[in-house]
Amino acid sequence: MAKKKEMIVPLLPLRGLLVYPTMVLHLDVGREKSVQALEKAMMEEHIIFLATQKDAAIDNPEEEDIYQIGTLSRVKQMLKLPNGTIRVLVEGLSRGEITNFYDHDEYVSVQVKITEDPTKRDIEEEALMRSLLDYFEQYIKLSKKVSAETYATISDIEEPGRMADLIASHLPLKMKEKQDILEIFNVKERLNKLISIINNEREVLNLEKKIGQRVKRSMERTQKEYYLREQMKAIQKELGDKEGKTGEVSTLKGKIEEAGMPQSVKETALKELDRYEKIPSSSAESAVIRNYIEWLISLPWTKATEDQLDIKHSEKVLNEDHYGLDKVKERVLEYLAVQKLTQSLKGPILCLVGPPGVGKTSLARSIAKSLNRNFVRVSLGGVRDESEIRGHRRTYVGAMPGRVIQGMKKAGTINPVFLLDEIDKMSSDFRGDPSAAMLEVLDPEQNHNFSDHYIEEPYDLSKVMFIATANNLSTIPGPLLDRMEVITIAGYTEVEKVHIAKDHLLPKQMEEHGLTKGNMQLREEALLKLIRMYTREAGVRNLERQLATLSRKTAKLIVSEEQNKVIITEKRLEELLGKPKFRYGQAEIEDQVGVVTGLAYTAFGGDTLSIEVSVVPGKGKLLLTGKLGDVMKESAQAAFSYIRSRASEFNIDPEFNEKNDIHIHVPEGAVPKDGPSAGITIATALVSALTGRAVRKEVGMTGEITLRGRVLPIGGLKEKSLSAHRAGLKTIIAPKENEKDLDDIPESVRNDLKYILVSHLDEVLKHALVGEKK
Repeated sequence: MAKKKEMIVPLLPLRGLLVYPTMVLHLDVGREKSVQALEKAMMEEHIIFLATQKDAAIDNPEEEDIYQIGTLSRVKQMLKLPNGTIRVLVEGLSRGEITNFYDHDEYVSVQVKITEDPTKRDIEEEALMRSLLDYFEQYIKLSKKVSAETYATISDIEEPGRMADLIASHLPLKMKEKQDILEIFNVKERLNKLISIINNEREVLNLEKKIGQRVKRSMERTQKEYYLREQMKAIQKELGDKEGKTGEVSTLKGKIEEAGMPQSVKETALKELDRYEKIPSSSAESAVIRNYIEWLISLPWTKATEDQLDIKHSEKVLNEDHYGLDKVKERVLEYLAVQKLTQSLKGPILCLVGPPGVGKTSLARSIAKSLNRNFVRVSLGGVRDESEIRGHRRTYVGAMPGRVIQGMKKAGTINPVFLLDEIDKMSSDFRGDPSAAMLEVLDPEQNHNFSDHYIEEPYDLSKVMFIATANNLSTIPGPLLDRMEVITIAGYTEVEKVHIAKDHLLPKQMEEHGLTKGNMQLREEALLKLIRMYTREAGVRNLERQLATLSRKTAKLIVSEEQNKVIITEKRLEELLGKPKFRYGQAEIEDQVGVVTGLAYTAFGGDTLSIEVSVVPGKGKLLLTGKLGDVMKESAQAAFSYIRSRASEFNIDPEFNEKNDIHIHVPEGAVPKDGPSAGITIATALVSALTGRAVRKEVGMTGEITLRGRVLPIGGLKEKSLSAHRAGLKTIIAPKENEKDLDDIPESVRNDLKYILVSHLDEVLKHALVGEKK
């Protein structure tokens, strides 16, 4: 009879592991409760109870997550490893059944009923032991996974229970089967169960051997790969398994046939599929090949959407989604017209350039909608690795195609509208220059054979309509810029912003905030004040945020039942949004000496720039402040030198530079300023300060100056004009050579401003300064 006794000991739950009595093995323990249980066991006779979890994935097992039957064990050694885990050497002592479960927060202890196997054996047990040893010996000869030394050790054991447990520990059983054997307390039942299991294993091994011999006899060729493939087929046939690798290869082959690949790509795919079939599933290369085949299958090779070649419909869609932006819309309609006549056209490569918030990305989406094409967007901001564009070679771990091929897979057709967002934000480092890799993508003469390092087969991008967006052209490399058709989108005028807010932004925000025209109205004069005094931007992003704020505040008033309908007037606008953030118009209130309003162009659109000059007694120092870049410093030096050379003509003391210090300052010193357009502004401010003549308050100017006083052309006149209009200026002095750019300026702005085109500084001074020369 088995001996039974009860005791309370700490519990150590095991994951994916089971310990039989008499077994000695190492465990790695890392969970906090398990570590505490071990430390408790070390203080109390080194005894601990080991029980296996039903689900190895559970980190904090409860009572119902652990098998009730486990093994009482002795902790023989403990060793703390560098990674924080503890390696323990344990020895199984005897079976036990949990009768009570005690959770002490730091660790868990259990009350266990211990059952020890009897040491004596009767005749029946003797017979069962001999049968079990005999079957185990035959199993060893067939499997060759257990050494002869292990068999010799087991055959010397005289206790039947101990022999059964040791043999069970050497069999390739699933965790549930091992637990079933552990739960058999009766030694005879345990011996019978093991005899049955080993007998089954023996039959399986015999069948495998028979299959191997049958395959070997049927083979005329003796290549190793062919033998392995035939053996696999024979095993699947014997087991009736139709879902093995053979079925998978057959499915992939059908997908390759249906993918519509070019013949050369199809041959490559079938060749790789043949390699995949020969390589064992356990090989790392097997997953790499399968991943490559699936990429080839998933790419669109022939699937295309049919273009909507109705120009009136396309024009209607573009006008519904965006107000203004006539140049871009015109270009898209031209593309459609040519395609309708020719029935085939390489996709144009447009580059929409403008400050943030003017609708570049949403316009690309509208173009896709008007053409009835799929739309895909890839952001290039911060990309600095060439492999991001061209992909990685398959020899690298974790290799994958570049963003272009990934985008084509996402698009699902060969003729999508493909948006390359923030193309000016790419950079380069030691991993290569991604902008150089983009040259092939965006070259209509090359992109019909685009080569991705991962795909390694030419892919046709010629039917794709690429649209790039950028804030600043100066950071785009020349060769890349040369491949794109640049369309500049300047900032919106006040009139355009009012239309956009009324037709697009306000209805969108009202819908998102659950409002209707019946419970919220924004008067036009309040909208105009919102645009002028609460936002200062080229686009409409901040305007949309302010409209969202108004919608939220309106929703709160309605929900709190303070009002059923909110009408927002100019006065109410200040109550809801606070005092105005900006002063409408940046023009000076009165004519001033030594202060000139200049016009600048930044990545965020046009802006006005006050330039101040102060003349104080000194030793001839020229001070430049306001965080000026090299170009503006050189402009100041050129203007200073020109005035010195013409001092007598301006009625300025020729020795003014030896008696006075000249301080040139551009306010907002925290903001970097640079660019070749402040020459005449600085020169005018210097002449004004040195002669005491005031500068007209309503005049803004832009232009570069030479040492001979000539005025050179500048860029961004449209953006600068919009900023001057916003600032309330009335007259703009600009270089004569920029006359061609006047046509780009919106008519509503052009009518409000007076343009004076000049070619020499004398003309600038004539129109800018008030009063006669002193």
